[in-house]
Amino acid sequence: MKYLDELEKLNLPVGQYAIFGSGPLAARAIRASADLDVIVKAGLWTDLTKKYVGLIQGDPECLKIGLIEIYKDWLMLTNKIDQMVDSAEVIDGFPYVRLEYVIEWKQQMGRDKDKHDLKLIKQYQNNIKSR
Repeated sequence: MKYLDELEKLNLPVGQYAIFGSGPLAARAIRASADLDVIVKAGLWTDLTKKYVGLIQGDPECLKIGLIEIYKDWLMLTNKIDQMVDSAEVIDGFPYVRLEYVIEWKQQMGRDKDKHDLKLIKQYQNNIKSR
C-alpha cells in the first residue's frame, strides 16, 4: 500500500494511532487507496501539532505530513477514536481500523463511492466466509 514507508518514518507510538479511510480496504486487497488517512488519540495529536507546527489544514482539521493526513476527529465517529485505535487489527505490522467501523462510517456518509465500497466489503466478507 502507498505511503506506508512515510508513515513508518514518523515513528508513531504503537497503540496511539490506526489507519482509516480507504486504508483498511487496501490492506485487505478490497480496493486500492489513493491516500493515507490516520486517526490518532488526543495526546498524540497534541504532541504532533507541537512537532509539526504550521501543517494543520482543512475541515475537519488534519495534520498533513507529506502524503499522510492525520486526524484527531473523524466526524460522526469522533467519540469512538480511542475505541477504534485500541481495537485496530494489525496487518503487515500496521494498525488498521476494523471493517465494522469502516462500514459504519460509509453507511453514515452514503456517498456513491461509499455505497460502492460497501458492496466491495460485502463481497470480501462473503469470500472470507466461503473459504
